[in-house]
Amino acid sequence: MEYEAVIGLEVHIEIRTRTKMFCGCPNQFGQPPNTLVCPVCLGYPGVLPVPNREAVDKTIAAGLMCGCRIAPFSKFDRKNYFYPDMPKNYQISQYDLPICTGGEIPIAGRGLSGSELAPRGIRLTRIHLEEDVAKSVHLGEVSGIDFNRAGVPLMEIVSEPDMHTADEAYAYLTALKQVMQYAEISDCDMEKGQLRCDVNVSLRPEGSTELGEKIEVKNLNSFRAVHRALEYEIERQMDALDYGDRLQQETRRWDDETGRTVVMRTKESAHDYRYFPEPDLMPLEIDRGWVDGLQVRLPEAPWVRRARFVEGYGLTPYAAQVLTLQKGLADYFEAAAGGHSNPKSIANWIQTELLRALGEAGLDVCNSPISPTALAELVALIDGGTISGKIAKEVFAEMFRTGALPQQIVASRGLEQVTDTGAIEALVERVISENPGPVAEYLGGKGKALQYLVGQVMRHSRGKANPKLVVAALRGRLDGDGGRG
Repeated sequence: MEYEAVIGLEVHIEIRTRTKMFCGCPNQFGQPPNTLVCPVCLGYPGVLPVPNREAVDKTIAAGLMCGCRIAPFSKFDRKNYFYPDMPKNYQISQYDLPICTGGEIPIAGRGLSGSELAPRGIRLTRIHLEEDVAKSVHLGEVSGIDFNRAGVPLMEIVSEPDMHTADEAYAYLTALKQVMQYAEISDCDMEKGQLRCDVNVSLRPEGSTELGEKIEVKNLNSFRAVHRALEYEIERQMDALDYGDRLQQETRRWDDETGRTVVMRTKESAHDYRYFPEPDLMPLEIDRGWVDGLQVRLPEAPWVRRARFVEGYGLTPYAAQVLTLQKGLADYFEAAAGGHSNPKSIANWIQTELLRALGEAGLDVCNSPISPTALAELVALIDGGTISGKIAKEVFAEMFRTGALPQQIVASRGLEQVTDTGAIEALVERVISENPGPVAEYLGGKGKALQYLVGQVMRHSRGKANPKLVVAALRGRLDGDGGRG
């Protein structure tokens, strides 16, 4: 039997704020354990929470970026459970009246496995605001709790079960991370726990509309791990159904070393958490003015910018996808391409030379030694015939190493391209006389021999001769009189 996978994702994203969700403790990563705490985030009796306006603003902004409906009336709830990482034995969250509902995340481009994804939108169910829990630390046989993270503002973004492959889930997570970084809602650094993901996956016979038993997979610490876990879990469930086994709703843990999922527990339902309205917090009334004030400050969404790069600059969809992966990279491209006659060439230099050099140096594009205007100047020197593409790579390397401007480097090192036809014809005569074999091959019909002769002219000119003029001179000389003096 053929099956269709049905995938939904629950993504927790820590919001970038100055302070925690319900107290004044700093929201910072990497501080000594249990130093960013107070009676409120430690859950002492008698303390009262106060909502963080910045966190609410950024949750609304996240919803607007994703096309969600912003609720005019929202409230906080208590989610009750007992675990060492929750000092109050309940979490302040949202249940039936979240801040954001609906919306979607567009996906497109090439999947992690290399397959091309059909452009479409992945629907969102909701985005709600809550507080993060503390972090469990395991050192050998000893475990401890670091409460620095307890109370950090946290969004939970729940998708509809709209995905059907591991590639689609990977593309959704990539797009979601992009939009949160573009709007400066979160850094989404998974190594710091700022983005965490749980996967829900089930199988059903192809053509069926009824959902199968949902299996939740946890302990996914990278987008690649999500992709691997989904590929494994889909195959595992398919084998189980083919053997006649009955799947049941449960939570499994991904083991990255073995590449397998293992059972953790049977899945609890919402009523197990005994949700009820948080009595210490007033409901949120979000009026139109509040929403409009945030809307006007939002940046262009990455998928909108990607489409504009294709239509406005004539880039390929792949190039537009690469250049919009990070807002800083997209900003760099636009700063270099603005008003330039050859934005495609600028895009190519960024994708190849600049990203390679930045990667080798361990630098972000925001710290690039080559400014956008300097890169645009380099491309203009190529287009204007001042230097060749080969010489441009040498100039680029020195620009990256020293921060000097391309025109200064070209002038100081005498790298201007030779365009004097007399000088080029003299080099051509020399190469023809020194290479009778390749000349004979070319005259005998082997066109590739011409490239060898071009290379020899370029070598004698130390790469400074204009390649187009070299080719024209060689053809004129060889085709015109058969290569005889």
